[in-house]
Amino acid sequence: MSEFNGFPKDFFAFFEDLRNNNDRTWFNDNKNRYHESVVSPISEFIVCIAPRLRKISRHYTADPRPHGGSMFRIYRDTRFSKDKTPYKTHAGVQFRHQAGKNAHAPGFYVHLATDGLFFGGGVWTPASPQLGRIRDYIADNARAWARIANAKRVRDVGGIKGDSLKRPPRGFDAEHIHIKDLKRKSFYVMTTADAPSALKPGFIDEVTEAFRRAMPLNRFITGALDLPF
Repeated sequence: MSEFNGFPKDFFAFFEDLRNNNDRTWFNDNKNRYHESVVSPISEFIVCIAPRLRKISRHYTADPRPHGGSMFRIYRDTRFSKDKTPYKTHAGVQFRHQAGKNAHAPGFYVHLATDGLFFGGGVWTPASPQLGRIRDYIADNARAWARIANAKRVRDVGGIKGDSLKRPPRGFDAEHIHIKDLKRKSFYVMTTADAPSALKPGFIDEVTEAFRRAMPLNRFITGALDLPF
């Protein structure tokens, strides 16, 4: 198993500088620094965590390629945003289910930013058909969902989270025991940490533990979608 020694100090320094110089000229002048301090360390992290992820499930992909792999691109989609700055000021890595085509697939996720980290698993804003199946599965398997949602390991990190509708979704009883979760548009369990944690070799152990904590949720979601776990 490859050994991860933590992200370099310049990892977060790069993003802090980018926050203050978020334009193409600065980025192009610092592209080599970006690859050395951000891209290469993330690729190394993905390689190192891959065997740990396989022990959790063999159906989630850990691909270290800078383009088309598990690492999110640094370029922002500004087409529908008032904020036209071209670059993200954080790094994101998604180990998505092998059946998934985009960020809306079930997966495990790591978010690295100067103002904090979060990492865990679940599904983020799935398309309406998939969201409907997850809600039906929760309603039909209320006890199984309660065991996941009420587990101490999940409650210790704030429980299952995700943006919610203001009203119950159509077709669901407003008095259902899990109506709070049935109103969700995303479902995830995340652990948080301060940025300096990522600079230490033990960070990979923290992420692995967070993935294990989110494993029952991801197993439930894949079951709802008739996918293997």
